[in-house]
Amino acid sequence: MNQGVSIQLTGLRRVFDGGVTAIDGLDLTVNSGEFIAILGPSGCGKSTLLRIIAGLDKASEGKVTVSPGVKIAYVFQDAHLLPWRNVLRNAALPLELMGVPKRRRLAAAEAALEQVGLSDAIDRYPNQLSGGMRMRVSLARALVTEPNLLLLDEPFAALDEITRQKLDEQLRQLWRQRAMTVLFVTHSTGEAVFLADRAVVLSARPARLVEDRPIELPEKRDGLLRSTPEFARQTRFVFDALERGGA
Repeated sequence: MNQGVSIQLTGLRRVFDGGVTAIDGLDLTVNSGEFIAILGPSGCGKSTLLRIIAGLDKASEGKVTVSPGVKIAYVFQDAHLLPWRNVLRNAALPLELMGVPKRRRLAAAEAALEQVGLSDAIDRYPNQLSGGMRMRVSLARALVTEPNLLLLDEPFAALDEITRQKLDEQLRQLWRQRAMTVLFVTHSTGEAVFLADRAVVLSARPARLVEDRPIELPEKRDGLLRSTPEFARQTRFVFDALERGGA
């Protein structure tokens, strides 16, 4: 099983054409195997930050250092499934693009779908799936390459609260099983506190670091945790940081 990777951001700055500064002087260290939640006001540069780490965008200034052997997977807010492919073939797509032989890639996709609880849906098509099921296919498609760095950009934001909480529990369990490094962008303080080791709170644009706070909750978490006083206390700390950052 792949181990997570470490990330070091030093003096990160991103200025777009027209002079709009999205990120300004950001320093951040992510340790191998950590689960980091990234929060901040809408439009503050959270998605831009993920894109820079993924190599999909370039910083104007500063440095991104990722430990060797990184294998990145990216999960977007929209599942982006191909409607003419069934669930199994959607999940296998990254391996197909990498040239992995058919039998191997379908076996790997089936195993990934089993991990996200979709073994009984491999022959269905996207239009036969609920929103939560589509996001689980998207997650399986990301996991099929055995990444050691998983980047998620508000993947559950459009889902109802019950489905979202179930997927949060499943994602945290997968993270614990796989020991990968995870960066998860969210607007939800409760989601951040439930999922993460640390909450990184950014200011309104341009993004600067407001708070980098450990989440002081047990490693093993389930839905009952959300009703505890300690969960409420941790959530309040993150909420207060968001307010300080201009949310």
